[in-house]
Amino acid sequence: MHSTNLLLEEPIRMASILEPSKANFFLAMTKIVGTLGPKSRSVDTISSCLKAGMSVARFDFSWGDAAYHQETLENLKLAIKSTKKLCAVMLDTVGPELQVVNKSEAAISLEENGTVVLTPDQGHDASSKLLPINFSGLSKAVKPGATIFVGQYLFTGSETTSVWLEVSEIEGDDVICVIKNTATLTGSLFTLHCSQIHIDLPTLSDEDKDVIKKWGAPNKIDFLSLSYTRHAEDVRQAREFLSKLGDLSQTQIFAKIENVEGLNHFDEILQEADGIILSRGNLGIDLPPEKVFLFQKSALYKCNMAGKPAVVTRVVDSMTDNLRPTRAEATDVANAVLDGSDAILLGAETLRGLYPVETISIVGKICAEAEKVFNQDLYFKRTVKYVGEPMTHLESIASSAVRAATKVKASVIICFTSSGRAARLIAKYRPTMPVLSVVIPRLKTNQLRWSFTGAFEARQSLIVRGLFPMLADPRHPAESTSATNESVLKVALDHGKASGVIKSHDRVVVCQKVGDSSVVKIIELDD
Repeated sequence: MHSTNLLLEEPIRMASILEPSKANFFLAMTKIVGTLGPKSRSVDTISSCLKAGMSVARFDFSWGDAAYHQETLENLKLAIKSTKKLCAVMLDTVGPELQVVNKSEAAISLEENGTVVLTPDQGHDASSKLLPINFSGLSKAVKPGATIFVGQYLFTGSETTSVWLEVSEIEGDDVICVIKNTATLTGSLFTLHCSQIHIDLPTLSDEDKDVIKKWGAPNKIDFLSLSYTRHAEDVRQAREFLSKLGDLSQTQIFAKIENVEGLNHFDEILQEADGIILSRGNLGIDLPPEKVFLFQKSALYKCNMAGKPAVVTRVVDSMTDNLRPTRAEATDVANAVLDGSDAILLGAETLRGLYPVETISIVGKICAEAEKVFNQDLYFKRTVKYVGEPMTHLESIASSAVRAATKVKASVIICFTSSGRAARLIAKYRPTMPVLSVVIPRLKTNQLRWSFTGAFEARQSLIVRGLFPMLADPRHPAESTSATNESVLKVALDHGKASGVIKSHDRVVVCQKVGDSSVVKIIELDD
């Protein structure tokens, strides 16, 4: 893998760009989160998505009930069993999302320069003159001149299927708007987004809590995507709620940054959250277009330096209906990788798109190509400089492992870990070779029964760039000084050989604990 790295800063032979890429067992280091829905919930389709490169399945509770999502999850479990591919589960909350309710599901045509009334009275049917909404406080939140965007949930941004409104006047609880473009809204539910307006609703609603308690807890979700995170306190409250739900105390919280309020409190949110999702759909509306790229680059840099996974959304919208992405979209995916994204999140493209498997495959190929020109040397030096001195013990071991692997041109780094933290720290330095995270289960008790930890930690690395987990036999402790550690290493090496990542005479860097000491060693394999 390391030998194919090119640098865009150096002259390259243009014809070499067209040379076919070598197949790797790991299709790309960058991970892909796929949203499962109507077009991607059968066992066969999910199996194909896993083979194409999906490593996290997202369940979006903005639509569909718990029974519907449970059926999809059961299909995911069957697909995981048949493909033998690990996949993590992400629950995406609704949060303070404003919606237009169209009970009749009839198409609504809106004409440019016409007027439409937004009303909290949901007793009315939606029409071209009246749109019922699920929020009674809109008239108090907006003023004349404010911009409101309405589109089908997971809208593609097309100006014929989504509409811009400008508030002209307020009448009691109703908001009267001028229509800025001609559009036809179809479906039962539309998202309503008020640009740069504070909406006085809780980030974790009672409905969200109910879903987490009744669906998330029994299914032991790996990630909670906290929609519309606006303050660090939102994350703290969500964590406190999860801590009371047994195994969900291990669930990682990914703060979804969707508006200017979240942007303004980004640094504090990043400190509290386990990861960040840049929800560019809503952000693209809240921010001036010329500022979107700047926020993306700045946010990804901050996440990278903090060693927390960053996920970018809304990259290949056009693939919802088309087999190929646009040129701009293909470039956008690559730039997300070069900017430092850990994962790409696909929404409408896999949820209701016509080509979910092809979309995952194409995005994975673009990511793999971008990774070849990622300047790891520059990134490594920048990260070491940012961390500064004196480094913590674990940070020093992680950076040393990556430096050693780069110098000896190792084909893989193998890291023994029980919490997953050591492996994530190694991945933070973005080595050009894959990191095999060997998660050693730990025995724990609640004084009623004994159980092993490890499955959560293994699955949660499926969203981190370059990290590939395997769960070790619980009989082998991570700190063992005996021959048992060697047998775990043998299992890891055999796994690497079977998958084609490790070959004869390859060098492998191993990071493990021996007694109280952490050790980085280099192994050269025999025939």
